[in-house]
Amino acid sequence: MKVRLALAAVSTVALLAGVSAAAALDYRGGASAFGDWRTDSPGLMRKIGPEDVAAPLATPSAANRSKVVAKPDDAQLHTMPGFKVEPFATGLQGARVIRIAPNGDIFISQSRPEGKITVIRPAKSGDRPESTETFAQGLKDAYGIAFYPPGPQPKWVYVGLEGKVVRFAYKAGDMKATGAPETVVSDLAIGGGHWTRDVAFSPDGKSMYVAVGSSSNVAIDMGDKSDIPKWEKEHNLGSAWDKEEWRANVLTYTPEGRDKKVYASGIRNCSGLTVQPGTGTVFCATNERDLLGDNTPPDYVTSVKKGGFYGWPWYYIGANEDTRPGGGLRPDLKGKAIVPDVLLQPHSAALGLAFNPGGMFPPEWKGDGFVALHGSWNRSLHTGYKIIRLPTKGGKFTGEYQDFVTGFTAGEENVWGRPVDATFAPDGSLLFSDDGNGVIYRVTYGKQKTAAAKGD
Repeated sequence: MKVRLALAAVSTVALLAGVSAAAALDYRGGASAFGDWRTDSPGLMRKIGPEDVAAPLATPSAANRSKVVAKPDDAQLHTMPGFKVEPFATGLQGARVIRIAPNGDIFISQSRPEGKITVIRPAKSGDRPESTETFAQGLKDAYGIAFYPPGPQPKWVYVGLEGKVVRFAYKAGDMKATGAPETVVSDLAIGGGHWTRDVAFSPDGKSMYVAVGSSSNVAIDMGDKSDIPKWEKEHNLGSAWDKEEWRANVLTYTPEGRDKKVYASGIRNCSGLTVQPGTGTVFCATNERDLLGDNTPPDYVTSVKKGGFYGWPWYYIGANEDTRPGGGLRPDLKGKAIVPDVLLQPHSAALGLAFNPGGMFPPEWKGDGFVALHGSWNRSLHTGYKIIRLPTKGGKFTGEYQDFVTGFTAGEENVWGRPVDATFAPDGSLLFSDDGNGVIYRVTYGKQKTAAAKGD
C-alpha cells in the first residue's frame, strides 16, 4: 500500500536534505514497493520485506530485453531537489567499474569489447577531465579495480579478469602502466554466465576478496544430482559442484594470491563487492536468479558474514526453496540462508555499490549507500536503469531504498543508458558509469557546498 504521511510528520532531516515535502512523503511498502520504470520518481522511498516475496511464477517469466539507443533529443535525467546530474566524460565504450586513486585520479575499466583500464585526471573544478590516458589494454573482460596496499601510497593496481587477477606496479600519479601485468591469481572459474570479477582488500591489507558469480541461473548441469558428494558438504556449506564449484562465492586470498578460501557462499552474482569504510565489513550488491516471474526473487544488497550462506542455488531470501535444482535435495540447508539487508525490485540487476563519505551531499546522508541498477531483461515491464540511495542508521542499512537518479528509459522498448558502478570523488560528488553509451556522470549537491567547505 502507498503510504502518504501527514505533513506534520515530515522529518526535519528530509527537509534539510533538500527533498520536497511531496517527495519526502512518498513511501511505498509491501506489494506497492514493487514496480517498473513507469513508477520511478526521485525521492520515492521503497521497502520490500521477506514476507513480500511473491510465489514462484505468480506471473509468467518474460524475456524482454531492452534496446540501447542514442540519447533522444528530448530525454533528460531526473534527480532530487538541490541535486544536479551532468555528463562528466564521454566516449568511454563499455565503461564499467570506477575507482578513485588516493591522488584523485579516476580509474575506469572498459570491459568490452577491447578490455582496458582508462585513467582520467579531473580538472581542479572537478566537473570535467583535465587529461585522459590508457593505463593498460589487452585485458580481456577487465572489471574490478583495487589499489594495494590500502592507504595513501599504494604500490599496485589490481585488476579482476574473468579467469584471473593481475596487478600492475604503481606509484601515485601514474597514468600509464610502467610494466607488464603480474598474475597473482590464475585459478578463477571461467565459462558460462557471470564473467565479472570484482576485487577489494580488507582495511589491514591482509585479505584480498574476489567475487565470482555463478555459471548458470539454476545450477541444473551438475552431474548426478541424486548423490551429493560428502566432500561437497564438508568443503563449503552451500556450494554446488561440477561447473559451479568455487562459484557463487566471495573468495579470499592473500594479496600475493595464496591461501584460497571461501569467505561466503550462495551469493549468485556479487558484482558490487565493497568494503564499508570505518567498519571493514564486506558488502555485495547481488543479481539474484531469473525465470521465476516478474517479482521473484528480489535482487539485494547485503553485508557479507564470514562463513555465511546466502542461498543459491537451493534457497532464496531465507527459507524459500528453489525446487529447480532438485526439490528437497538439500534439507540440511533449510533455514540456514541469511536474509539480506536490503531487498530490491527483482531483475533490477544491482551492480556497483558505494558508501557516501560526506563532503558535499546532505550531512544526514553520510554513510548511506548508493547503488547502480543496470536494468532488467527477465520482466514483462522493464525495471532498474537508475541510481538508488540506501539510507543507513548507525552504520547499518534500514532496509529501505530511494529512487535517486532516473530517466534512462525511452518507452518500454528502448533505453539510452545502463548504470553499472558508482563511486564518490574526493570533493564528495557522486560519479557513476553507463556502459550503454559510454558515459561517466557526475551528481552534485549545490546547496551543501558552502556548508561542506566549513566542515559540516
